[in-house]
Amino acid sequence: MPHSRLSIIAIAGLAAFCPGAAASQGADDANVRKSVVKITASLRPPNVFRPWAKTSPQDVTGSGVVIDGKQILTNAHMVHHAAQAFVQPDGSSEKLPAKIKAVAPGIDLAVLTLEDPSFFDTHPPLPLSAKQPGAQETVFAYGYPEGGTELSITRGIISRIEYGDYSMLTNGLRIQIDAAINPGNSGGPAVIDGRMIGLVFSKLSQADNIGYIIPMEEIELFLKDVSDGHYDGKPVFIDDFQTLENEGMREKIKLDKKTTGVAIRNVTPRTEPYPLLRGDVITRIGDQVIDNMGMVRLDRDRLFPFQYLIQRLAKDNKVGMTIVRDGKEIKVLVPVGPELNRWLIPYLGSEYPSYFIYGPLAFTEVTDDFVQAFTQSSNSGPDGVSIIMSSLYSGNPMFTRYGDRPTFAGERLVIIGHPLFSHKISKGYRTPYSAAVAEVNGVRIRNLKHLVEVVRDSTEAFVAFRFQGKGSDTIVLKRADVPGATEEILSDNGIREQCSADVAPLWNRAKKSK
Repeated sequence: MPHSRLSIIAIAGLAAFCPGAAASQGADDANVRKSVVKITASLRPPNVFRPWAKTSPQDVTGSGVVIDGKQILTNAHMVHHAAQAFVQPDGSSEKLPAKIKAVAPGIDLAVLTLEDPSFFDTHPPLPLSAKQPGAQETVFAYGYPEGGTELSITRGIISRIEYGDYSMLTNGLRIQIDAAINPGNSGGPAVIDGRMIGLVFSKLSQADNIGYIIPMEEIELFLKDVSDGHYDGKPVFIDDFQTLENEGMREKIKLDKKTTGVAIRNVTPRTEPYPLLRGDVITRIGDQVIDNMGMVRLDRDRLFPFQYLIQRLAKDNKVGMTIVRDGKEIKVLVPVGPELNRWLIPYLGSEYPSYFIYGPLAFTEVTDDFVQAFTQSSNSGPDGVSIIMSSLYSGNPMFTRYGDRPTFAGERLVIIGHPLFSHKISKGYRTPYSAAVAEVNGVRIRNLKHLVEVVRDSTEAFVAFRFQGKGSDTIVLKRADVPGATEEILSDNGIREQCSADVAPLWNRAKKSK
């Protein structure tokens, strides 16, 4: 897949308690304490193998900080899919019910509000730093790590600031801290001179004394995005490109030695006009020169990937770039609008999986969450390995197209997300579990909603489902028998609804018209 993923464990905090840290903060410490809260939540993540159900509740604890607008900032993983969340101020045993205003799982940020806003009368927002910290500065982290009930203050040194992976295909600026990590401080503020410079959020899973902080630049982008109550996502550049270090490559495209930049390898299919073509060389983003490694030289003479400037320069979801095409220099405005689901197999994000049950078949759209869970659950032994190899050999697009972009607007892979339900209507069929739907009655399926519409509008006596790849039976169901069979299957398996809320209006339209 054309992107890397930082192996991180969403956590909690910086190090064990550092004696003397609070004293070194002086008067600032008392002010910060008023703004830091403990957060407890009960999470109900989705069950990708049973999309009509949720997993068992998971109780978590972490930290948060009061910010402007009578809001509390914390990490997304603290409240993502939370059934309920509570806020507890320093020095109090009272837990105040909280509402989740917005969540951005990729950048690991979330905003909460309280049912009783009077809390903010005595708990003011923590002042925000107006400048980005530098390497070797001392930073203090406040939060509630596991192992105690009191507010903890920890100390670390900023070792570097870089642009890289967060999670769920999201990239951003991050601050690395030379300090240990303990569960519980997730969402706690990192402070210099009484002002917040970021939010503690993670650690490397195979490294000691290395933690990460989400800097204010990323936090401010997030808060601006969710000011309307909805998270759209960061502006991104999604076309494939390659570096221009190789002299043979440069000679082939007739690029002079003074010109530096990156070459567009592939342009993502779009329905609207687009200014870039395959083979274009991007030489500048804004006024910044891009070198042959795709880097730009910025603050304090540091190198960053040119994609980082997208979030700094984007206006009306466009960024100015300079390209060389056929030996001529051209200035273009490149669309960089938020595209959270720019991959054929996207992440679920804050959503629960969609599904549709028709007779013995349970349909859902492939997500990265499903692929990862399927691989882990199936790869626990020889039988598991054979399942994966069988899927690869049979040409299952869940694997063969992993990392692809959609070939047309709205394209998604629809699979059988649960083994065939036991019922006489499915007699003799091998289970097509994890197989991707190719056609229904000869109609190529574009996504789950399209499948629901095709099945809904079918007037033929039989409904035939054909699957992609090799090895899966074609499933033919007598249309008149399906409604009764579906009701029996739902009842036998304790499933309340035939389909998820997002596709229910489409399917229920059939019932109203008959």
